[in-house]
Amino acid sequence: MTDLPTIRAPRPPAPPPEAADALAALPGHAPAARVWEACGAAGLIGGLYDEQGTVVPRRLADLLAAVDARGDNGATLSVLVQAASALPVLVTEAPGEGPVRQALDGVRSGRQTLALAATDRDAAGSDLAGLTTAVDIGPDELVLRGGKRWITTACAADWFLVLARHRPGRHFTSFTWVLVPSGAPGVRVTPAETDLLPGSATGHVEFTDVRLAPGHVVGRPGRGMAAFARHMGTERLAGAQWALALTGRVLADTKERLTLRTVDGTPLWQNPAVRQRYATCLVQVRQLRALCDQLGDRIARQRDLAAAALLKSAVGLTVDPVLTACSQLQGADGLARDGAQRIRAEAAVFGIGGGVTELVLDAVADHADQILGELSP
Repeated sequence: MTDLPTIRAPRPPAPPPEAADALAALPGHAPAARVWEACGAAGLIGGLYDEQGTVVPRRLADLLAAVDARGDNGATLSVLVQAASALPVLVTEAPGEGPVRQALDGVRSGRQTLALAATDRDAAGSDLAGLTTAVDIGPDELVLRGGKRWITTACAADWFLVLARHRPGRHFTSFTWVLVPSGAPGVRVTPAETDLLPGSATGHVEFTDVRLAPGHVVGRPGRGMAAFARHMGTERLAGAQWALALTGRVLADTKERLTLRTVDGTPLWQNPAVRQRYATCLVQVRQLRALCDQLGDRIARQRDLAAAALLKSAVGLTVDPVLTACSQLQGADGLARDGAQRIRAEAAVFGIGGGVTELVLDAVADHADQILGELSP
């Protein structure tokens, strides 16, 4: 029989030794706050951003690879949202002193956790301009009212970074970020009713006449939506980096299982149909990595939202087909408690969080001429 060509599974990037050591000491399903604290102690958070709020892509990828290697997708989601969505807003908007600066120092060191509370109780997740959570900004105090739903890290947060409207209308200058201590009177957190991503500490938050000092406004009033848009690309880049770590981990596990399982004495790995389906997954993930490598600096340094939308769409179109194939190739093993079928269900977040894939594809179509121009020789 002719030897079949070698097909190598992509190994997820190895985390830095200090990160691996710090996280290895944690229990398998350590709470989100413990994972964040360990990342901070290992120095993985402090150097993610410069003072202009620009992320260092390689450091962000190292952080997500280290956390993903533990296999707790919920904890990884919690770290991603804090590091790539909430933290950069504080980095760019925090003054030299006051509660916002205190929160930034605590979160960046890993001692405290921060939940991004943008998705509104009364509006679709993609319709941020329709949110009804409101803040009255007075000379002596702020009063916050409303609610947020499906907030990652809500049940473990020390602080909530809340997007609220300070005046009527859908104009982008009608919104402001407010930093809310989780223990403030009027704050109520309810765990989300889901069996998926338990390590993410996801919950719903109610704000009933929460009264705060004026120093809890993050940045200038009216800049909330602009600050959010400025850092949207970072979250989408982080999502792609996590997708590469996760799919690489599952593909490596799948290949090992196919090598060990046999039919009539022959490993499943030698079956041509199995190999072709697996190789298709390799091609898809390799294409995603090439796109991530090509667009990473444009997204991080140039804040290219068109490139970010392209990468986010590629993630949504890659992760589910690859994990579906791995789930089926693993057979009954994929139905284990933390098996490939569960990972596939939890990975649906890639096509929902940060923008539903179909809506992001519409944004890609808006930039069709630019993308076509880049395809020209």
